Amino acid sequence: MLILFALVPTVAVTLVGVGTASRALSLLSARSAWERIALSGEQALAATRSAPLTVEQRAVVDRHEAELRQSVELARRFDFVAARSMRLVVAGAVLVVLLVAVGASRVAGHLSRQLSRPLDELVGWTGLIRTGRPIPEQPERLGAPEFEVLRTGMRTMAQELDTGRRRALDAERAEAFRESARRFAHELKNPLTPIRFAVDRLRRSAPEELRDTVEVLAEEAARLETMAKSFAQFGRLPDGPAADIDVLELVTRVARSTVPERLAVTIEGNDTLPLVHGFHEPLVRAITNVLLNAVDACGASGQIDIGLRHDAPFVIITVRDSGGGIAPDTLVRMFDPYVTTKPGGTGLGLAIARQTMDAHQGFIDATSTVGVGTTISLRLPVERRTASTEP
Repeated sequence: MLILFALVPTVAVTLVGVGTASRALSLLSARSAWERIALSGEQALAATRSAPLTVEQRAVVDRHEAELRQSVELARRFDFVAARSMRLVVAGAVLVVLLVAVGASRVAGHLSRQLSRPLDELVGWTGLIRTGRPIPEQPERLGAPEFEVLRTGMRTMAQELDTGRRRALDAERAEAFRESARRFAHELKNPLTPIRFAVDRLRRSAPEELRDTVEVLAEEAARLETMAKSFAQFGRLPDGPAADIDVLELVTRVARSTVPERLAVTIEGNDTLPLVHGFHEPLVRAITNVLLNAVDACGASGQIDIGLRHDAPFVIITVRDSGGGIAPDTLVRMFDPYVTTKPGGTGLGLAIARQTMDAHQGFIDATSTVGVGTTISLRLPVERRTASTEP
């Protein structure tokens, strides 16, 4: 389109110019008129010479004849030059058209590289972002510098949208898990009460040969009750008033009541840690679940190191065990509900811990090396803000 807009006016102006130049040169030459004048002048001069003339008159006639011949010669020369000048005019016009065409094509290519292609690329990116597909990496950077700013902004927007989509999906999935956990806990608790009463009655009246069977029933009922409590805890979010919490005191108390004496425990922290504004009991449950997992990983003997430090804007709690570590494929799913490697486990301990951290606008993550151990980090925000009841 740019070439057409450049060439069409150029060709039109060139044709008009060539026609005008040709017409003007033909008018200026007047060769035929001069030849007619020369013919009639020669006849007049011949008639004049036949008459008796004085010497001065004859000199005047001779000068007029010379001027007449010189004018005719000049007219012929001008006509000769004009005929060949038109060729130069036409050649120049063609050269001008070619130069305009080449220049227009170069400008069109430059504008295509600087504007059209980058715009087409960005339009294609909007379709990819709309459908949630990844934006391709482009080693070649086309267009003006402003397009690179647009590319960077669109990549950032795509990453934020992708993060938002994942968070929305995680929130929907967590809500579905919580709803199913609430229903399961409710359905499980209803028969547990009469079962527990029946087991207590059997303990009092069962004969000796059924004692072992009754104890098995009691243990399984207790396990089901523990499972129901876990599902109930996962099925509800922290509620009630929030308060300022001394994290070092809370972790120390939980470690003393959770970690058995067979395991060595170290707690590194200081009294200068800032208070954390949050829910006390949910944080106790979260840290308890993390420590219980560390205890199970250590087995009969081992070391558990607990560290607390302030790294603004968070208070960071790290729990490191000397267990066997976690495989990479399990590590990426260890905070998902119902994922467990322990026989009889519900897979809700770390899921409850993550749910509690989400409610406090904090984070939980884990690193592990098989054969060396696992480290779980909990990051609680220090700033005093309204504690959320939604993850």
